[in-house]
Amino acid sequence: MAPFSQELEPPRYPGRFIGRRVFLTKSSEFEADDELINRIGIFDTLGYETYSQARELARLIANIRDLHPIDTTAKPNVTTPAYVLETPVRGGAMSHIISRIKKARLFYRSFIPAEAARLSAPEAISHVASSYGVVVPLLAPDQKDASVHNIRAAFVTGLSLGLELPTLVLQDQAAPLAPLDVRDFAKSYSRPEDLKDLIHEFSLSVFERIQETQNLDLPIGNLLSTLTVGDPMAENEFQTLGEYYLQTDEFNRALRGEVNLVVGRKGTGKTALFSQVRNRKRANKNNIVVDLKPEGYQLVKLKEDVLDFLSSGAKQHLVTALWEYLLYAEICHKVLEKDQERHLRDHRLYDGYEELAKLYREIAHVAEGDFSERLLTISASIVQEFMSRHKQETGTTLTTDEITGLIHAANIRELRESLSRYLRHKDEVLLLFDNLDKGWSSHGPATGDITILRCLIDAARKIQRQMNREGRDFHAIVFIRNDVYQLLMDETSDFGKETRADLDWRDPDTLRTMMLMRLVQNDFPKHATFGEVWNAICVSHIDGEETSQFMIERSLMRPRNFLKIFGASRGFAVNLQHDKIQAEDIKKGLIAYSNDLLIDADQELTDIEPKAARLMYQFLGEASEFSSDDLRILLDVNGLSREEIGHVIEFLLYYGFLGIRYADNDPQYIYDVGYNMEILKTRIQKNLNAITYTFNPAFWPALHIQH
Repeated sequence: MAPFSQELEPPRYPGRFIGRRVFLTKSSEFEADDELINRIGIFDTLGYETYSQARELARLIANIRDLHPIDTTAKPNVTTPAYVLETPVRGGAMSHIISRIKKARLFYRSFIPAEAARLSAPEAISHVASSYGVVVPLLAPDQKDASVHNIRAAFVTGLSLGLELPTLVLQDQAAPLAPLDVRDFAKSYSRPEDLKDLIHEFSLSVFERIQETQNLDLPIGNLLSTLTVGDPMAENEFQTLGEYYLQTDEFNRALRGEVNLVVGRKGTGKTALFSQVRNRKRANKNNIVVDLKPEGYQLVKLKEDVLDFLSSGAKQHLVTALWEYLLYAEICHKVLEKDQERHLRDHRLYDGYEELAKLYREIAHVAEGDFSERLLTISASIVQEFMSRHKQETGTTLTTDEITGLIHAANIRELRESLSRYLRHKDEVLLLFDNLDKGWSSHGPATGDITILRCLIDAARKIQRQMNREGRDFHAIVFIRNDVYQLLMDETSDFGKETRADLDWRDPDTLRTMMLMRLVQNDFPKHATFGEVWNAICVSHIDGEETSQFMIERSLMRPRNFLKIFGASRGFAVNLQHDKIQAEDIKKGLIAYSNDLLIDADQELTDIEPKAARLMYQFLGEASEFSSDDLRILLDVNGLSREEIGHVIEFLLYYGFLGIRYADNDPQYIYDVGYNMEILKTRIQKNLNAITYTFNPAFWPALHIQH
């Protein structure tokens, strides 16, 4: 009784298209449940005629004039290729079905009885005809509204099978047999794992059908062997990164000078943003771009031999003055270097340049080497001066003149004024500062380290205010890890006023866009979508999950990690001479990536808590989920106190190594709550007895987690 496409209309897919007009009739001699027919919604919206005698039926048939079949030639919906007929109540089984469909990244449309009381025939026909696949769960007769739902299910199934679409009819194995008209097509399940396998097979069929209808001009030759997506480390691709860098909102805000800080975890793209903002600003020859990337060890002696003996106020005063002196000197150094030849040809610059050069040469410590060497030299000089002038007694205070004497910054005001006058001839000055947290103690940032960083930010902000007041377009941006930023927030009450760009990635589709921009550099059509390119180089699904989602969920939402998993998987595919990255290649690549990730995570934990060295290996061979008590027992090694165990658990949650599950919800990791650690901590406190800790699947292969 299902309608089909017109006979003369070429079918979208090869199949048995009948293309006949359907004319529904109902005999009044049989008792009908008009209320049921009305609730279903299909039959009265499709239209039917009632008769009582054969003569009346013959007259109805003789009067048929419209022989056109119902139109089923709707344009396929690539954006949401699947259609799901949901059950009246979204119980456990329906929730599992939806969850697995989402895991497969199979975007779908659905009929939801809770939102629409009736399913009209035109609506059902339109949705099915525009789909690449249909999912229809059945209900047992004793379940609520089973009759209504199952009749709808039979109609939708008939439509889908008639159009020869991939059709997944699902029935609980414990329920009575399915209705006769769909029994032969129904797939039984008894556990959620069964649904995973069934939807995996269905998803593969849908994606194969989509690919049959899409023709993408692929590069000639062995695609995988020549494919490149760049290096996961931005430091290794400075020359090419600009060709495929994803210009996020954070990048644009930094470029416009709207932020003072760029904050992000390791692997989230701080170095990439640093290099791209620098390169864009450098493109204007009349801009001054000062990019400084020292390492923290250059200030170790200063911290140990001077700062540890100063009072808090003197410490901040000295270090802020030191940074102010150094930053002004570095801006001068860059200006003099950039205009060394130009000022000889431009009379507007000549006098100002010569004045600035004279003042710069008078400043000690700044003439030779790069910034790191100059920073090390002046740090050593301050230590020497301090030890000769002051005894190393805790709580020493210093006057402004004494601080000036230590830094030898007597001419800094004159230098600043000369620099400001010279910058009238420039469009913009941009100061970029990164890497200060490198070289810090392996135990993580100490109070002295945080003081040095906070004073750097204060000095940069002070210079920016001074320059802006004098009409100079000046911006300063400091790049730091977000755990360091949190320490700054904890120690400085007004630090939240700093404008910042947060590089922590939250949206999987943004990561796909990042990958697409790299992939299309390999001679793919520039208009190609991510799905088209991805399906040309990689199998669509693995273990019921769409493969890009599978990789992203194991990347800890970090671009570097996504690139690493993809690169490792591609490597195995090339070595095994596969035309596409196969599921087995991804699993092998994941093992290699997982081992690297475990080593990195263990090292970061050791940096924060030395007594926790190798602690992560205690999870070897454990289950994928465990209670709070079991977790603390597992971590009760290496002489850790209860408080230290709490700090370790907090780190494991913050890193994304662990997540939490409560009630019947999916696991939640730090990136699922917007990287707000307080949300996870509060949920743990409010659901303490119901909380289950879950391992991030990124670590399963390395630790042989049972799942």
